[in-house]
Amino acid sequence: MKNVDDLIDDAAELAERGLSKGEIADELNVSRETASWLVERSGAIPGDAAGTDDAGATGPSGPQDIHVDWSAIGRDSKRLTHVGRAMADLLAKEGAEVDLTVGIEKAGTPLATTIARELDTDLAAYAPAKHQWDEGDIDDVGGGFSRNFATIRGRECFVVDDTVTSGTTLTETVEAVQAEGGDPKACVVIVDKQGLDEVAGVPVYSLINVVGVGRD
Repeated sequence: MKNVDDLIDDAAELAERGLSKGEIADELNVSRETASWLVERSGAIPGDAAGTDDAGATGPSGPQDIHVDWSAIGRDSKRLTHVGRAMADLLAKEGAEVDLTVGIEKAGTPLATTIARELDTDLAAYAPAKHQWDEGDIDDVGGGFSRNFATIRGRECFVVDDTVTSGTTLTETVEAVQAEGGDPKACVVIVDKQGLDEVAGVPVYSLINVVGVGRD
């Protein structure tokens, strides 16, 4: 079982490999604020580990977040296929005219591949802005669709990711699909930390909802 120290070590290793904070957040299934805090605590970048970074993570105890490790699924193709089929089942009644499944890179794409096969759709892939984000304002960078996969324009589609942490990436992808002339009908994830019903007017389905319970 991983603890915070393990996550700090993982963040340090990823930072030393040259990954951006946004990519580290994606790899560890945590928010960008948490990724910044973990990297800073690791000493992999200069800074006061107990201070405030540019993403807003403050204090020695770190931001409030939940780490999701679904590597037991991701490392086994059979398990991944079963989970993808369960996600496809959540989408089965969400649009008879849907002919495209959009996977959010990196982790959403293999899930989307299984879903696309199950629902008999084409496959597209979207790289979100956070993969380019390291310092400063994430609005200064942008995401994009891979040209190696299907095009978006004029098509109804599903959007697939592994985890909803804040909902920012899912919202970005839905809006990017709409900007390309596509019509997203539903989103699906394995784990939703926010309990979202919809993003940008598009319904969100998840296999697992995580609900934080606290006491003041």
